[in-house]
Amino acid sequence: MRRLLLAASALLLIGGVAGSAHAGTPAGQSVRSAAASAEVPAGVSAGVAVFDRQTGTFTEQLNSSTRFRSASIVKLLFALDYLWDRGPDHTVPAADRAWLEPMLRSSNDDAANAYWSDHGGSAIITRMVSRLGLKDTAGPPTGYEGFWGYTALSARDTVTVYRYLLDSAPGPVRDFVMGNLRQSTRCASDKFDQHFGVAGAFSKPWAVKQGWSGSSFEKGTCGPVSTTATTETAGSAPAAAADVDLTRPALHSTGTVGTGDRSIVAVFTLHPVGTSYGKAYTDIGRLTRSLNVPGATRAAGWWYGTWSDHVNVRPNPNTANSPITQLPAGVEVLVGCQAKGEQVNVPPYSNEWWAYLPQYNGWISNIYISSPGNKMPDVKDC
Repeated sequence: MRRLLLAASALLLIGGVAGSAHAGTPAGQSVRSAAASAEVPAGVSAGVAVFDRQTGTFTEQLNSSTRFRSASIVKLLFALDYLWDRGPDHTVPAADRAWLEPMLRSSNDDAANAYWSDHGGSAIITRMVSRLGLKDTAGPPTGYEGFWGYTALSARDTVTVYRYLLDSAPGPVRDFVMGNLRQSTRCASDKFDQHFGVAGAFSKPWAVKQGWSGSSFEKGTCGPVSTTATTETAGSAPAAAADVDLTRPALHSTGTVGTGDRSIVAVFTLHPVGTSYGKAYTDIGRLTRSLNVPGATRAAGWWYGTWSDHVNVRPNPNTANSPITQLPAGVEVLVGCQAKGEQVNVPPYSNEWWAYLPQYNGWISNIYISSPGNKMPDVKDC
């Protein structure tokens, strides 16, 4: 990719494509009214619900009853089904924590596969629909009964699940599930970077459960690269069944934001066929940053696009040490500041400036930032 094209795209980004935290504007500084509606990137289909627990009202509702394939969001129902009738103290044995915790924190698919197989498959969904009074949720369509990620789920039903957890569930159940969601790992079990959407748009405290599904999503590169495909991402999706789209790549972000879990946020997105993970990651980030989320603290910094495949994030502004992780290809990142470091050469270009990424606690060379010059014009020095 040529730098001249990158410079042009960067100028567009600085002009305000990035949503509520525009490149060139500190993310904590509002650039839109608090009552503004969700801003959905071009080509994206979205279902959104934001519920303010302090006022008992929705601040955002967009296609909130539309049914999406759940991907890993359904794992919330698996955990609640497991915990439903476990006695007054709801004790979770160590052997079960060994699979439940990775399923909730790191979206482990092996744990979900085993629970689905051992506890009745779609019967799990039927039980939880009845228990929680869900309106739009249904098991996978006929012919795909083994695909738990094809469970139908809506944004408003997801809000209902979190409201049950926070306001009605026994204390030990609430503490176990929410405690694990607060410990969401950046690297999922299948090596996908799962701190998009809610986790990327807002500073802690937050608790998140994320989901992704799409044959166009390249293998995850977060941490050591996985060589094994997973249930969520392997193979081509079948044709759409019923009213749930099983074809387009899906990326969903759900959870709570703010002190005392003030706001419940559910963002479900579908992207054009062939969309890369980095592009979907960027688009759900822009959408989430545009939302009116009471109690949220916006992540501070400047949002910039990147280019090249799997850019290394380093512990220091040089290549002396092994990378911490790699970025999803072409993803937008939050830059906290920039500093001079080791000169990096990508002929015919060279650059000694490095960008600090606070959400990764690491550095990337500015040569991979979509900016018109070696030094970003609006980002402070470290």
